[in-house]
Amino acid sequence: MLASLSRFSRTDKPFSLSDRAYLLIRSQILKGELSPGTSLSRRKLAKELQMSLLPVAEALQRLEGEGLVESRPRVGTRVCLPTAQDIREQYQVREALESQAARLFAEKATAEEKREIAQMAERMDEMFSRCSALGTSQIPSDFLYEVHDYHVQLHLRIAECTGCRALCQTIERNHILVFNWLYDVAAHRPSLPPRFHRDLIAALSKGDPEDADRAMRQHVRYGLENVLRGIAGTDSGSRQEAG
Repeated sequence: MLASLSRFSRTDKPFSLSDRAYLLIRSQILKGELSPGTSLSRRKLAKELQMSLLPVAEALQRLEGEGLVESRPRVGTRVCLPTAQDIREQYQVREALESQAARLFAEKATAEEKREIAQMAERMDEMFSRCSALGTSQIPSDFLYEVHDYHVQLHLRIAECTGCRALCQTIERNHILVFNWLYDVAAHRPSLPPRFHRDLIAALSKGDPEDADRAMRQHVRYGLENVLRGIAGTDSGSRQEAG
């Protein structure tokens, strides 16, 4: 799945074995193949990936630094299992950063950039519509990965159009869009209103910072309670398996 990675995984240097392990394990997490709370055995992963323990250990350490993996006493290493507070806080951070991006987009985006983002939003809605038509249990994991990867690209492109590099870098470094991806997949929440992204971009493109701010906040908050319920179900299942 290396050909369909978001810029969160892009690098100018050649891939090492630890890079490859990182990308493959990360892909399994974001596809939902390794769900929150899943134990991660270095030996098992090394065998599956056909490599030694060292690059796998380095990959897991990198994923832990990004918050996708956690290591705890008597629990070991596992895919991060967020609490309701963790999820709410990530949504609050995302709302703060992306609402500022929306305000700046409304003020600074060119007509060409607005057309580009509108086209991306149309494609995004079409992809989510296809997910809804297939039904949660029928969506191929590769396609779901592609959908969420494109979602990351869309929201990062909005931030890029603000011309504020510090804001773009903060959104990337905090991995807020990747956490949103993880929570959506774990909660099995692919369905969205038919014009969810097109309506957002229409509001941002009117040029009113206040309207853009309000639209982005509503966009980010949409479905939060459903995500919390979905993650709670995953949490209960993981605890039962551990017991």
